[in-house]
Amino acid sequence: MTTVFVTVGTTRFDELIESVTSSEVTQILKARGYGRLVLQVGRGTLVPDADSCADLSVEAFRFKDSIAEDMRRADLVISHAGAGSCLEALSAGKPLLVVVNDKLMDNHQLELARQLHMDHHLLYCTCSTLTQTLKSMDLSVLQPFPPGQPKNFANFLDKALGQGQGSWSELMGRRIELNTILLEAAEEVLLPAGR
Repeated sequence: MTTVFVTVGTTRFDELIESVTSSEVTQILKARGYGRLVLQVGRGTLVPDADSCADLSVEAFRFKDSIAEDMRRADLVISHAGAGSCLEALSAGKPLLVVVNDKLMDNHQLELARQLHMDHHLLYCTCSTLTQTLKSMDLSVLQPFPPGQPKNFANFLDKALGQGQGSWSELMGRRIELNTILLEAAEEVLLPAGR
């Protein structure tokens, strides 16, 4: 059975879960040949039941030690715009539709999604445009994501967290958010030099 895997990472993004389980979206997914919806709902308050969607079979969970198997089994991944989730789906070679949470302040995720879209690695939208995006999406335009450069990622983290920057607790004391550091690290790895 063709599967759509939806992930919100470690965040709370109930609007995405609500949108993707709406009658209109599940009908579109069924019309496109999908029969199963697997939802990783994170810290959200909405955890759909197995029988919550008439058009698709549904499985929902909050967290697992690893979602690699869910990614591997998916025919389409719909994800929040977190750098880690995007990188995992792209590295798995899966078609990826990123849903940007446009309610976030200082939304650096949008910049990453836009760039990866311009490079033809993913499609992106917001919850308000999800239905139209699913109706019109053409996954054949997506290009494989080139293998990552883990050394670049490790070097960036060393630079951000190590030499001359103080200990991790000092960084936290300065209120430097881990998400910002990880996003910058992902951009260092994902985006071509000079951008």
